[in-house]
Amino acid sequence: MKENRFIHRIDKEVVNQLPVVSFQGEVIVVRTKSQATAAVKYLRTQQYVGIDTETRPSFIHGVHYPTSLVQIATEQRCYLFQLKYLGFPKELADLLSNAEVCKVGLALRDDWHGLNRMRPFVARNCVELQSIVPRYGIFDLGLQKVFAIVFSQKISKNQQLTNWENEVLTEDQARYASTDAWATLLIYKELLLTKPLPEEEYKRLKEEDLQQLREHQQQMQALAKNNKS
Repeated sequence: MKENRFIHRIDKEVVNQLPVVSFQGEVIVVRTKSQATAAVKYLRTQQYVGIDTETRPSFIHGVHYPTSLVQIATEQRCYLFQLKYLGFPKELADLLSNAEVCKVGLALRDDWHGLNRMRPFVARNCVELQSIVPRYGIFDLGLQKVFAIVFSQKISKNQQLTNWENEVLTEDQARYASTDAWATLLIYKELLLTKPLPEEEYKRLKEEDLQQLREHQQQMQALAKNNKS
């Protein structure tokens, strides 16, 4: 296995200087039941897939929209399930409940919560990256920063607040959505090849990181207090 040389955190300014990378495989938009059946049939043959969802952003307090898009990626192909027009098909719910296919994602609890409002299901065989990356000494938990730490490359977030209920996704939207799902899969596969930290070192680094965060918060609070006075 590879030696663990990951840095623990990375500044946003550093991320912005990294080369930008995006998913370059086949993107397949799924809008009909027959397309969903074919997509799920293929995805059931995979050992691991990356998964993410997108929801139309709301700029009005108290207004929320249902999940617009589910992205499921292999290294070569990404399916974009347009739930606005497809609904949440039983075949897709069954795939998420399938214990034979490992689903890798980040902040999956939010994804499952949104989808369960549309059709109840129990997700099985899932990997939550935010739960495992600290064991490798990575204490930034956002997808862009984790990807930057692992691969020294940047994935763009510039389409995040676009309208995911558009009938026809733009090329930039489709590439962005595919990249997020693909990125989670690549991170997990790289971690599988890398040694996690020994228990004692993990505990020591975690406590040091928490202490640094406390000190930073105290500095910010003191600065805010001084600015008010």
